[in-house]
Amino acid sequence: MSNNSEQLHPQNATYSYNSLEGLHILVVDDNADSLFLTTCVLESYGIQVTTATSASEALEIVKALKFDILIFDIAMPDMDGFTLVNQIRNNIVTENQHIPAIALTALGSEEDYNMALKSGFQGYVNKPLDPNLLTEEILKLIESPVVENGVNSH
Repeated sequence: MSNNSEQLHPQNATYSYNSLEGLHILVVDDNADSLFLTTCVLESYGIQVTTATSASEALEIVKALKFDILIFDIAMPDMDGFTLVNQIRNNIVTENQHIPAIALTALGSEEDYNMALKSGFQGYVNKPLDPNLLTEEILKLIESPVVENGVNSH
């Protein structure tokens, strides 16, 4: 059996990890440990990270700042990530209405994946977080066509 660990190393990726530097990403997660880990991973690539611990806090931040990508936990109290991304997609006053979004979740069923896509997410990464998978999702989204209402416009 061959060792596939080389395929996961950023130097062997088909995308340029240098293109992550300077991105501004909003990460929303009610779990402090998960939020910290995700932030550390992203910052290690030169990404500017803004964090929120609730969907209501995220909605306020999204009104004030512009982001390149949104990363939301799904299972949060009061408002889940599905509802949060849907509200952003349907809010015409925010510049972030069409920004690509990634669902970051411990929920791993096909039903949850389909619900995420229907809600307005373009990417989906399971917890526990695999830094390589997260960065690959980000790279796919920043190099994809413009997103309109949560759907790629091609």
